[in-house]
Amino acid sequence: MAAPLKQTWTVKNHLLLMQKHLKRIGQLCHEVQKSSWGNEESVRNVKFDVGNRPIEISTGQFARFADGSAVAKQGDTTVLVTAVSKSKSTPASFLPLTVDYRQKAASAGRIPTNFLRRELGASDKEILTSRLIDRSLRPLFPAGFNYETQIICNLMAVDGDHDPEVLSINAASAALVLSDIPFNGPVGAVRIGYVDHEIVINPTRLELQQSPLNLIVSGCSDNKIVMMEGHADNFEHDLFKEGIKTGVKEINTIILKLKELRESLGKPKRDVEYKLAPPDEIFTTIERLTKTELTAILQDASHDKFSRDNAVRDLKSSTIKQLIELFPDKEKDKELLFEAYDLYAKKLFRKLILQTDKRCDGRSLTQLRPISCDINMFSPLHGSALFQRGQTQVMCTVTLDSLDSAAKVDTMSQIIGGIKEKNFMLHYEFPPYATNEISKAGLTTRRELGHGALAEKGLRSIIPDNYPFTIRLTSEVLESNGSSSMASICGGSLALMDAGVPVKQAAAGVALGLISSGNTDDDFKYKILTDILGIEDYMGDMDFKIAGTRTGITALQADVKLPGIPINVVMEAIEQSTDAKNEILTIMDNKISEPRKEQKKSFPVIETYTVSLAKRSKFIGVGGLNLKKLTSETGVRVTSIDETNFQLFAHNQQSMNEAKELIEQFLAEERAPELEYGAIYTGKITEIRNYGVMVQLHPKLEAMMLHNMQLDIRKIDHPSALGLKVGDEIQVKYFARDPHSGQIRLSRKILQSPLAKASFLNAKNR
Repeated sequence: MAAPLKQTWTVKNHLLLMQKHLKRIGQLCHEVQKSSWGNEESVRNVKFDVGNRPIEISTGQFARFADGSAVAKQGDTTVLVTAVSKSKSTPASFLPLTVDYRQKAASAGRIPTNFLRRELGASDKEILTSRLIDRSLRPLFPAGFNYETQIICNLMAVDGDHDPEVLSINAASAALVLSDIPFNGPVGAVRIGYVDHEIVINPTRLELQQSPLNLIVSGCSDNKIVMMEGHADNFEHDLFKEGIKTGVKEINTIILKLKELRESLGKPKRDVEYKLAPPDEIFTTIERLTKTELTAILQDASHDKFSRDNAVRDLKSSTIKQLIELFPDKEKDKELLFEAYDLYAKKLFRKLILQTDKRCDGRSLTQLRPISCDINMFSPLHGSALFQRGQTQVMCTVTLDSLDSAAKVDTMSQIIGGIKEKNFMLHYEFPPYATNEISKAGLTTRRELGHGALAEKGLRSIIPDNYPFTIRLTSEVLESNGSSSMASICGGSLALMDAGVPVKQAAAGVALGLISSGNTDDDFKYKILTDILGIEDYMGDMDFKIAGTRTGITALQADVKLPGIPINVVMEAIEQSTDAKNEILTIMDNKISEPRKEQKKSFPVIETYTVSLAKRSKFIGVGGLNLKKLTSETGVRVTSIDETNFQLFAHNQQSMNEAKELIEQFLAEERAPELEYGAIYTGKITEIRNYGVMVQLHPKLEAMMLHNMQLDIRKIDHPSALGLKVGDEIQVKYFARDPHSGQIRLSRKILQSPLAKASFLNAKNR
């Protein structure tokens, strides 16, 4: 038998080792505290006014383990933003940037209302704000930087008056410029409103509710714009441009202060390995092998989306094979060859447009794709429309329902935005077959959520005020080759008019792109493209989406891939979009120019029903029993307007008629009488029992027991001895309930005595 292994470590050895490690940890903590944590100068802030409203940005107090952290405060609203980036690069060819914005209930002194009473998944508002911050920061990261990076925005306190979204963008910019993460910032952001005929920067929540303009602009140095997003109520183009210019001026103040903070407390930027660009000799070889054929493909207007993509892909495949033969040492690094081909194709694509003012499908810079539209696609629907622009096809449907169907807004969004519910909502769907792909369908992605929110903003201002229905507009993209969200606005406007919704004006949207030399300095060369294709969005430098009516702008979203573009490019894009938008509206007017006057058979019915205060309880029923019965039997839903008026919603006139008949029954029913002590009543026998009979004194009252002892002056053992049967009417005297047993006391015997008979006859004669 083998001898047992000798134990070389004892409990005492382990304890000594733990004490050694704990001592070292204590020394490290003391050194860190002495060097920075305890140093008051490490906590530094800058204070400045933006639009005559003070903002404070500080660092050095919270989240010091993060690569960068900053706290932005305005009023009593405070946001903490942290930035962390991994030390190793990823094989991704893009920047793996993640932004998480969370508006926790505790920051507003609330407890979450869900079952677990804690924050769960991100709400729609949080997702949309995360996208807003991401789009403001992403263009400023250096090219070739592919280190996984995460920005987390944590609301520390919310006062319900000042905007945490814009603060989060500025705090995120501060966290990045203070960190050692490579970043070509800073970026500044403001929200622009229009109150009392004046442009207002960073308006309060109450001011924003009165403003016909709500626009966020992010910018960087030299008056360049990085991102814009907002909506408006048919806002004039000139005032809109004035608001952007005013916002950019205020952004300069933020940029200067963030630079000041960076110079005093910013960390040196870390050394990173940027993704290397392919060698020039590979570019030269690709140009020699593909220039003629690729130019022919990109200038062949007969191609559609798939034939052009397939032709480019086939040429790419054959070129890569030739490159491997010419550069055998690159065979193991095919990704470098693929990237080189894509970069050259992008360069050639842009060069052809800049030189010829012609696009790959043969259109001029400002020319729209062919547009067609149709309405009333399916008779059971309240409203429907099909909008086709080139190879982008969108089906929009409108559903009208009662006010009870309005979307309820989460508590935090109510506090921040001041909106409790929405009676107009637009849901955007992008199924995989729209681009001939296969993926899991049915899940709403962040992209779908963002596109739907933009389309909803573009149509919200044309919805009539105090409309008695809740409107749900769905937009399903059936084919996609660029600007499907703007097609949703066009199709949605047509569907609303087809449903008979009295919209204020028709609305349309268009997406513009930018092809540039890439250098935004003095020699910046560019072309603005109207109604861009998917390939023009991918190859270009900007996705500029704008929607509106003939009189103004309703929504705008601009994403820039360059590290900012000059403000004059934005002004030119707004002007160029106006002509395109009006041209689209003219085409839409040829199909339907105003809301439908006559109602469809499927159109729901809504009426106001007035009930007097005296009958309100009978109308509602105990615990709302009558209203529940009304909905279950007829499908009609009832919404209380005030104490005497109720709104009845029915899906058709027949259901409304049935509901009215049922309501009349509710109100016509008599209430059960209150029985009087000592009074004589005539009742009907409902049941014969061994010890008495059950007597019902009123249809609204339950049957009561009349015992054998009180049936007759004679003693009987069974009611049959008196010849009584079910259905007979008898007279009884009511003596209320027994105070001890609680049983109701009735007597027929007392009425059979001579004195009782005489008294009864005299009372009857009188």
